[in-house]
Amino acid sequence: MAAKHPGVVYGRRVAIVDGLRTPFAKSGTVFKDLTALDLASGVVNELLQRSGVSGSRVDQVVYGSVITDPHAPNIAREIVLAGDFPQTVEAFSVSRACATSTQSVVSGAQSILLGDADIVIAGGADSLSRPPVLYSDRFVDVLMDANAAKDITSKVKAFSGLRPKDLAPNPPAIAERSTGLTMGDSAEIMAKENGITREAQDKYALSSHEKSVAAWENGIYDDEVMPFPIGPGYRTTVAKDNIPRADSTLEQLAQLRPVFDRKYGTITAASSSPLTDGASAVILMEAKTAERLGYEPRAYIRSWAFAGLDPNWQLLMGPSFATPKALDKAGLTLGDIDVIDMHEAFAAQVLSNLQAFASAEWAKRWLGRDDAIGEIPEDKLNLYGGSISLGHPFGATGTRQILTMANELDRRGEGKALVTQCAAGGLGAAVVLER
Repeated sequence: MAAKHPGVVYGRRVAIVDGLRTPFAKSGTVFKDLTALDLASGVVNELLQRSGVSGSRVDQVVYGSVITDPHAPNIAREIVLAGDFPQTVEAFSVSRACATSTQSVVSGAQSILLGDADIVIAGGADSLSRPPVLYSDRFVDVLMDANAAKDITSKVKAFSGLRPKDLAPNPPAIAERSTGLTMGDSAEIMAKENGITREAQDKYALSSHEKSVAAWENGIYDDEVMPFPIGPGYRTTVAKDNIPRADSTLEQLAQLRPVFDRKYGTITAASSSPLTDGASAVILMEAKTAERLGYEPRAYIRSWAFAGLDPNWQLLMGPSFATPKALDKAGLTLGDIDVIDMHEAFAAQVLSNLQAFASAEWAKRWLGRDDAIGEIPEDKLNLYGGSISLGHPFGATGTRQILTMANELDRRGEGKALVTQCAAGGLGAAVVLER
């Protein structure tokens, strides 16, 4: 049965009724002793308290992280077991790199549209302060042999062949498995191929910080971000993101050295999203359920789309491939969109995508379309900063963006919003919201 309206299937519609995130903190700082599950459980439990939604009413929890904790691989289920939920609430975890919590929202929305759930908690979290550190393959083999040994002598013998180099830790890879390049290396390729200058990147990065600082000063994030208790007895509270800088200048940014291609590169730490700890979550409800329970939707989910592209080409162009698909599904053009939030992995990545959006030649070559996706006016884009200035806990960014845009539509009382991300592996995601 075909939908009569994009986003409405069998008469059901998905509403975003509330949401919350932790402060986003630079890794190795205030949240360095917390796991992703600590952050996730904290934000989900606080969201239930603030919203007045009882855990017993929740049908499903969909959550994700990119740097998976081997001690809690299904973080969604652990959130249920650690929180104010009946153990009967089912839960599953997802991963789609930097679009992980967008996938959480989409999976939750699909459950609602299919009639499998009426109320879903969706979100994501990551702790880059506490990534799992693995042992070398040789050391793992020795440990397995020792574990299988039947007596002490055999166990000792299993370790006899170890060398000091076998004990070296093996941290998670930051390079793409398929290309051997880091995301920053790929962003440098994009900057060179697309003619994105160092000056343009510095200017964009400064603007991101200026917007996020202004957003905090103007109270935009007051209700979106919870004060998060930490330390012995939880006597200390983290109340704000600690990455936005009010004192940055173009002159300062111009002095920074490139971090990926140190000789010819243009990408610096300032024009890159920093490693970040944080968590976010939203409450999704079937529209009639929200009305029956007295919840006023912040926004409705109109459509979504995902895309894949060759990571050996321009790894982070996903928004330019996913956005037109989401707009087509919504029956809209970019000109119908009032506000746009694009994940800022790097300034070079955002500027490359903006360039592609505006180019009819690019659309014809790569999308097989005669017309450009559309030019994005500066006053519609990333109104309150983005991942460069707010931070990027991989799994939490999608729901951070969706929550901010849902709240913006709520403040306006009407309109349409586009949320889009690039993601590792040559992936892209886009969601259209409406009010």
